[in-house]
Amino acid sequence: MPEQQLKDIAKVVRSKNAGPHRLTLDVIFESVETLDKVLQGGSLTPEALTAVYGLDVADLSSWHVFRPGRALKFTFVRPLTQGSTGESDIYGAQQHAPLMDFVVKL
Repeated sequence: MPEQQLKDIAKVVRSKNAGPHRLTLDVIFESVETLDKVLQGGSLTPEALTAVYGLDVADLSSWHVFRPGRALKFTFVRPLTQGSTGESDIYGAQQHAPLMDFVVKL
């Protein structure tokens, strides 16, 4: 089964705030076929995603596959509340970086 980094097969990988206590990650593909290959490969799972961020799977508040948009959407609890002491990304716009190197099976 071939493998590729997510950044090489996704059209968009982004993160954003979902309120002061949550972050959302969006992964958008060029085609539904690519989305389906990623899902069928079985490597991008809630457990794998949370492991990338050093979180427990219980910290994942939502996991959605949106086929009409060719997208996966994940929301998880922020390790630190937005704007709190030690929090380094008030907009949540840089939190997608660890996911870009994630290797998926196709």
